[in-house]
Amino acid sequence: MDIYGPVIDNETRCIHYHTEKDIIAIKFKCCNRYYPCYKCHEEHADHSITQWPKEQFDEFAILCGCCHTELTIQQYMNTANCPHCGTFFNERCALHYPIYFERSDEEEHKGER
Repeated sequence: MDIYGPVIDNETRCIHYHTEKDIIAIKFKCCNRYYPCYKCHEEHADHSITQWPKEQFDEFAILCGCCHTELTIQQYMNTANCPHCGTFFNERCALHYPIYFERSDEEEHKGER
């Protein structure tokens, strides 16, 4: 599987995010290519990022860099570690979900309560 951008190891870490837990790559909706992070995409793609719509969260679009298993977006968003190999993902990646994934109605209204 090809991973685009400045990847620094075989577990999909990049020059931007390279802690022990930074082991996922994301298939970007806009180009159907895996990048380790949005910064890699911004620096190496010639187009803007398109969010995955909620209706497509069952698409395989997350790659575990440890075991190279593809996960659906829903699987990834509902776990702290790879369901195949058990390796933990960086929990702070959730801060970037709005860049990659359309927000749910519940998330959009959280701030209104």
